[in-house]
Amino acid sequence: MTTYLLASASVHTTAAVCDYLSDRLTDDDTVMILGVVEPETPQRDVGDAINVARARLAAATVWTEQREGDPVGEILELAADVDADELLVGRRSGDPERESAGLGSTAAAVAGEADRPVVVVPV
Repeated sequence: MTTYLLASASVHTTAAVCDYLSDRLTDDDTVMILGVVEPETPQRDVGDAINVARARLAAATVWTEQREGDPVGEILELAADVDADELLVGRRSGDPERESAGLGSTAAAVAGEADRPVVVVPV
């Protein structure tokens, strides 16, 4: 049994992580989905991202939580609370039309500060 923490505020990021998980999930796995609403992020985007994960991850037990605040702090706090085995984040914000290179600040900070494996999924 594996507990995954999928952190996303974007439908595109959530879909990419769901694709990554599709061949890995078993009936015994749990996926905790965390959507963090930041001041510049519409709350609807976070809700839509959570709904995508619920619909696409039927093979696992899915729990969802929505929080407001600093994404890095919220991700690391929930990872510790649920004792996640693996953290899943997008490489950058989930807009596939946006040209960008490298890791975004959230992905870099989570990977740098986490005390458990972090998978950074390209979007």
